[in-house]
Amino acid sequence: MSTDTAAVPLPPPAPRTAALDVAALRAATPGMRHAHHMNAAGAALPSRATLAAVTEHLRMESLLGGYEAAEALTARTEQVYHSAARLLGAAPEDIALVESASTAWQRAMGALRLKAGDRVLASSSTYVSSALHLLELQESHGIVLEVLPADGNGQVDLGALETALREPAALVTLAHVPTSSGLVEPVAEAGALAARAGVPLLLDATQSLGQLPVDVEETRCGIVIATGRKFLRGPRGTGLLYVAPEMRERARPDAPDVRGAQWSAAYRYEVAPGARRYETWEASHALRLGLGTALEEALDLGVERIRDHVASLAERLRAALPTVPGVRLTDPPAAASGIVTFLRDGEDPRETVRDLRVTGFRLTTVPASHGQWDLGRRGLERVARASLHVYNSEDDVDGLVAALTARERRRRPEATGVEARATAPVPVVPLPAPVRAAGGGGDRADVIVVGAGIHGSSAAWHLAVRGASVIHLDRFPAGHTRGSSHGRTRMIRRAYPAEVWDGLVDTAYRAWEELELAAGQRLVTTTGGLYARAVGAPGTLRGPGCENVDHVRAAELFPGLRLCEGFSAVHDPAAGVIDAEAALTALAALGRAHGVDRRDGCAVFGWRRDGDGVRVETERGVLRADRLVVCAGPWTGELLPAFAAPLSVVRIVNVHLGSSRRHLLEPPLLGAFSVEVPDIGLLYGIPALGGAGVKIGLDDGPPEDPSEPAGPVTEAERDRLLGLASRFLPAADGPVEETITCRYTMAPNNRFAVGRLPGEERVSVAAACSGHGFKFGPALGAALADLAEGRERPDLDFLSPAAMGITDEPGPGAGA
Repeated sequence: MSTDTAAVPLPPPAPRTAALDVAALRAATPGMRHAHHMNAAGAALPSRATLAAVTEHLRMESLLGGYEAAEALTARTEQVYHSAARLLGAAPEDIALVESASTAWQRAMGALRLKAGDRVLASSSTYVSSALHLLELQESHGIVLEVLPADGNGQVDLGALETALREPAALVTLAHVPTSSGLVEPVAEAGALAARAGVPLLLDATQSLGQLPVDVEETRCGIVIATGRKFLRGPRGTGLLYVAPEMRERARPDAPDVRGAQWSAAYRYEVAPGARRYETWEASHALRLGLGTALEEALDLGVERIRDHVASLAERLRAALPTVPGVRLTDPPAAASGIVTFLRDGEDPRETVRDLRVTGFRLTTVPASHGQWDLGRRGLERVARASLHVYNSEDDVDGLVAALTARERRRRPEATGVEARATAPVPVVPLPAPVRAAGGGGDRADVIVVGAGIHGSSAAWHLAVRGASVIHLDRFPAGHTRGSSHGRTRMIRRAYPAEVWDGLVDTAYRAWEELELAAGQRLVTTTGGLYARAVGAPGTLRGPGCENVDHVRAAELFPGLRLCEGFSAVHDPAAGVIDAEAALTALAALGRAHGVDRRDGCAVFGWRRDGDGVRVETERGVLRADRLVVCAGPWTGELLPAFAAPLSVVRIVNVHLGSSRRHLLEPPLLGAFSVEVPDIGLLYGIPALGGAGVKIGLDDGPPEDPSEPAGPVTEAERDRLLGLASRFLPAADGPVEETITCRYTMAPNNRFAVGRLPGEERVSVAAACSGHGFKFGPALGAALADLAEGRERPDLDFLSPAAMGITDEPGPGAGA
């Protein structure tokens, strides 16, 4: 058996083609607004056009019906087969559209009808699902499975394959690019050996189609399987199966379906002549049309141009990673695709990837259980994997290297000869923070944050991510209900009274998306919103994408909300609901993960200037910091006396109501809403979500002393809300499921106070958010971090304390 690696030289680099317009590709990819996405080998980001193709067909199905919509777009669906065939160098009749690469594999293998004694030769690059199926066939059908060795470059040993093919074999299978590295297998050479021996080649092109040329004639493949969600940039739930005409003569489906066969007589059927014999009737036509759009985009760009761009970025990353202390490449020598794998010494790759996710880089890990014949053979338990695509740029690659370098500098300062707290310049997406033990108990930090509501928790997390040491204080135990941030849900909307808010609203929406990505969970649900007033009443809301509607149109939009004649409304399609509980939990966890020293149940008595920093008096002793951030909500006036006069604290009551017609109170029949009720006030509501009933409340209430616990909801308060519910929400006829009290800290004209304390540059504040501040939580947290770092935020000048009339704070001893 020959294992001479010199006989199989690596392929020469392909000639370079015209460069891609990466800026245009990024602009056409919505997901690139939110992160540095480097997980194309898991699921690439689709384009805006692909997303539109899917959603438009779903909308058509909702209007016409599924059968009728499919019939109306038959020509477009047929075009998907032609596009796939062009990409593979095949004929349209050779293509089957399936739900995934694994489905394609199973249909193809089932059609081969392998039996006891049949030899299957598999490369060590075989994907886990394929390997598991082969192992099952070995046990249940008695096939003979032989895993081919790899040569010194990591590729399938062609000499070993040639020797193995001297004996009869039923199939050769290899993955063009494995999931576990950037390896590229010599498919054309392997295909030639298999063809010479008269043995079919099954190529797994799951990780190559869309980033590397795959030509079935050149590679001599009898079967090719691929998915849509990876380098093709198609939707999840799509896949391709190519079966050559000569293979179809011997490969009949083992479970024929009405899509691929005709029941011609009582005991007879005929399979379709083409590859569609492997399809099933039930499939998502919307997803297939999305796949068609993605295929057309790949063809328009040209696979050779995609290959050159992706390969260039991967080469840059492979060259740079070994320069990062503590980081080593795990790719084999034959790595030439857009996948790059690596390890950080002494760290579980899952921790590496989690750390990078918080900084805005989206990678993943691959465990040995996904590639025992590769990673297991090489003694690697798990690797971190970056995979690049057309929407990535050199800036993404360099940013990833900088993030890893900064993380290593903080983790092991002795490795780079710099101080442990040294940081690289903070990029648009923050770099990772040092790992510190939560609750460290020291009396000194870079920043002290007072208040663990949405704004304080957001500020603490943003500061820690940027490398600051943070002590985070709250006077009450975690989960208390005496402030303004507790409860299940909050509203988010683009509709605001004046244009001055539009920029901050945009920032808020982006900030929630970034928090969702960091937390790995959905926090915002888009429901749309209606905001109603009596016709002619002053103060109507407006905003980007919003429109004015009359009460008739409002009833069409939200049948669950009853507005009588005399009311008009603003419709905000981007409005939605924030999962407030989950958001606070996520921020606390992210903060602790990045070293925030969270101290709940620790009251602050006062603060004062202390040289170049601040001194904070707490019930547990004195703390010192360079900067102080105050997000104390109803207790702001206690710590910052200049705010005591202009701010007021009021009691707010909410109820959750059940219904015998719950669907009328759930999206899409009801979204976020408010109604300015003459002589009563502003009624607001959150639709029924997550098992909770519809939530309603009035946005004003009597003054309340925050030093005293809020009393329970009174019968009068409850009855007032029930009366409004019966008037505007007729379906809210069920019992009161839950009552809630909270506090609004109100400022003149319902404005905020966000900025540095006048006369005290080392103290920043977010206070008096007047009942509409939760939606801005992550955005204001980032702004507070900027201010604490000495950066200016002129976009927030209209909310500065000075704009509220706050003048210089008293000197040392303030708030004591």
